[in-house]
Amino acid sequence: MSDAVVIGSGPNGLVAANLLADAGWQVTVLEAQDEPGGAVRSDRGVHPDFVSDVFSAFYPLAAASPVIGGLGLDRYGLRWSHAPQVLAHPLPDGRCAVLDRDRQATARSLEGFGAGDGQAWLELCEGWDRVGGPVLDALFTPFPPVRSGAVLAARVRAAGGLRFAREMLLPVRRLGEEKFTGEGGRVLLAGNALHADLAPEAAGSGGFGWLMSMLGQSHGFPVPVGGAGALTDALVARLRERGGSVHCGRQVTEVVVRNGKALGVRTADGEAVRARHAVLADVSASQLYGELIGADHLPSRVHDDLRRFAWDFATFKVDWALEGPVPWTAPEAAGAGTVHLADGVDALTRFAAQLSTGQVPDHPFLLFGQMTTADPSRSPAGTESAWAYTHVPQEVRGDAGGDRITGRWDKGEQEAMADRMEEQVERYAPGFRDRIRARRLLAPPTLQAADANLHRGAINGGTASLHQQLVFRPVPGTARPETPVRGLFLASASAHPGGGVHGAPGSNAARAALRARGPVNRAAVAAQRVLTGRRG
Repeated sequence: MSDAVVIGSGPNGLVAANLLADAGWQVTVLEAQDEPGGAVRSDRGVHPDFVSDVFSAFYPLAAASPVIGGLGLDRYGLRWSHAPQVLAHPLPDGRCAVLDRDRQATARSLEGFGAGDGQAWLELCEGWDRVGGPVLDALFTPFPPVRSGAVLAARVRAAGGLRFAREMLLPVRRLGEEKFTGEGGRVLLAGNALHADLAPEAAGSGGFGWLMSMLGQSHGFPVPVGGAGALTDALVARLRERGGSVHCGRQVTEVVVRNGKALGVRTADGEAVRARHAVLADVSASQLYGELIGADHLPSRVHDDLRRFAWDFATFKVDWALEGPVPWTAPEAAGAGTVHLADGVDALTRFAAQLSTGQVPDHPFLLFGQMTTADPSRSPAGTESAWAYTHVPQEVRGDAGGDRITGRWDKGEQEAMADRMEEQVERYAPGFRDRIRARRLLAPPTLQAADANLHRGAINGGTASLHQQLVFRPVPGTARPETPVRGLFLASASAHPGGGVHGAPGSNAARAALRARGPVNRAAVAAQRVLTGRRG
């Protein structure tokens, strides 16, 4: 019998398992898929000579996370690599905004869009210098962040107090208009806000766009050398060194509850796996409360609230093996690991509006990854391992384009959506399609089949909108990882602080489990078993 059972081997589950193992707990991780990692995996499924990241690819939050950083994963083979530039946003007229880890280089790029915009960017960076550390400390600790919150409050007062707080709550369109006279700085902020499901007019999108931009400025958008799977490999190796185990192909179908306490889990083949102290669930809130726990073990309000739980946008992704580099019209885009493709902030607003009304966008906003540019080990010299993803509605009610996509996502609809995305790339890189050696399509149901947490292709565990953050995540009053069932903790991106590969939900759940039970003196437990003749 293990001290803890962790459901799911995504980054949050593996972080939780590692921290429990550090405290002396015996930990068993059960994973439904045939390999660990959740949405942090890589393969050679597009072409045998090309490494492709199946889901997530760039990891600014992991680079900034004290949770990930504190695990010392470099000792288990994890190495990071950076593209020459962090991010580029080319525009149809040939201009290109570039985010570089050198803030002066970013400022020079933006100054070309409007007089004074370079200085405006440096002022945003100065704000980050004052409050960035406390922001990350508060973000990655359990809610409410009492100690880190007090430090953050003091730093915010020094950074402008209510004026700074107001800026963080602004829609990103308004923030960009207040800060910049030209389009360059505005599209950098707005494009980064749409890494979540935050439209340019959404309250708080300014703060998220600023956060992602400043992470790129201070930490870059790094990638693991050799593929995203290297991060998972390091987490698994560290856990196994501490006596933990990961079992793949073991789908959990039930959390076993008796007298209000989680005693373990039951798998699809009927096996009961017991836990002495805790069960930690790196699964979506909907799956945990709607499928794994019987309704009789939960207050009725939980199911009432879950009916209002909002997912983030669905996702459609294409992976490519390219014969050569992308032929960008704007040469500045060639050195960027991430490229945003949209005609400007107005195009981003139009894109988000189509999604909100259930329409498949006709000119999708693309997040485009140049992986060989970021890590030369990904494909042969002179080629490019690339991908792009865009968002589509969770429930398709129509197609703003001319392909009559209905959301069935059969082969014909997948091909039509992929072609639409390639046409968008062609607008900024004529001749792109001539360089495609192979491609792979990942529609919303494909993503969910490969990782149940990616509900219909949602990649953030639920919307990042203000109404489902902090004390409202995943439902009102449940900002902490504790659940109504004793010994059961929510450890996924459905919990505070939400999506992204940073490990905070897993860390928070592990801390809560340890507070509830305390660290285990493994030597004392072993000695007691010898004296009493017990096993397990």
